[in-house]
Amino acid sequence: MTSEEQAFPETLSFQSDDSTPRKKGAHRPHFAPVFTKKPTTTKAPKRVHMLVNPFAGKKKGRAVANNAKELLENAGVDVTVAYSAYSGHLTSVAASLEIKRGEVIAVVGGDGTLSEVITGRLGLGAKEKETFAIIPSGTGNSQAHDLGISSTSVAVQAILGAKHQGLDVAEVNLVKGLPGSEDGPMTHYSHNLVTWGLGVDSTIQAEKMRWMGPARYDVGILLAIAANKRRTATLTLDGQSVTNDFTLFLVQNSQTGGSKLPLAPGASLDDGWMDIGILKKMTRRDVLKAFGMLKKEGRHVFHQRVDYHRFKSLGIETSVSTAINIDGENIGSTPLSMKVLPQAVNIIVPSE
Repeated sequence: MTSEEQAFPETLSFQSDDSTPRKKGAHRPHFAPVFTKKPTTTKAPKRVHMLVNPFAGKKKGRAVANNAKELLENAGVDVTVAYSAYSGHLTSVAASLEIKRGEVIAVVGGDGTLSEVITGRLGLGAKEKETFAIIPSGTGNSQAHDLGISSTSVAVQAILGAKHQGLDVAEVNLVKGLPGSEDGPMTHYSHNLVTWGLGVDSTIQAEKMRWMGPARYDVGILLAIAANKRRTATLTLDGQSVTNDFTLFLVQNSQTGGSKLPLAPGASLDDGWMDIGILKKMTRRDVLKAFGMLKKEGRHVFHQRVDYHRFKSLGIETSVSTAINIDGENIGSTPLSMKVLPQAVNIIVPSE
């Protein structure tokens, strides 16, 4: 029995949507519902704690926050505002907040900003489930995309509509800092995605080209494909392990990732599971084909070198330290372990 044939959780199979045209040799897969449960409606909040990343996206966070604050205050909502001064700052800011029942924590930024804030709150170990809202101003805005929040006005109307859903979160334990700059163990909470392998290499490249905007993700991944690095890891899903050469792990809670790519067509935000797309060892040609299929509405799940699983716990071990990306930010290194916290927080969603 080879390492790739060792016992592993059952591979999830996708059904083709035969009503769609074939592209890159496959139909579009049927996507899972974003949420599996019905939303809950409460009273509109009297107070919103707004935490702002002024550096998000093209440094438009402050302007977006001012607009959102004005709209909320015109609707009679009391708004407090705090700004981050550096990467990771909002984790400590969030932890210092005093949140009363019925109040909302609104995050102005992208996926990484929401991740910082959730980490700050869940790190306190509070028993009361708290409610978060996202006002998108980042580059990717993957979570906002999946929630159907396309603008500041839509986000504000969602907050006033007071409809929320449970949101699964992953508790991630890893080494703080990228390889060569490690700084001891850390715990981070992910609402969106965790990436290892070629995907992290590509985002490291992309960070050097922020002036390109969202297009930098495509350029970054092409450069990473060209490098064709060998990546060996031991991957453990729900207690079952396999050691092999891999190209990429796409660990997802939401369906989309950077630049709104449909990375995980089978993912739902509240099903109590995380999804993982495993890209096995590939040639450059295979990676280019898989990437092309991915960009064509998630057709990569039909690639012969891609496996798709669901899990509640996951581990990644490597012989040398390798980089980890959480919710769009390159913040840590292996070894990594994570577990799913079902519906650990509430997330505001649009009324329609």
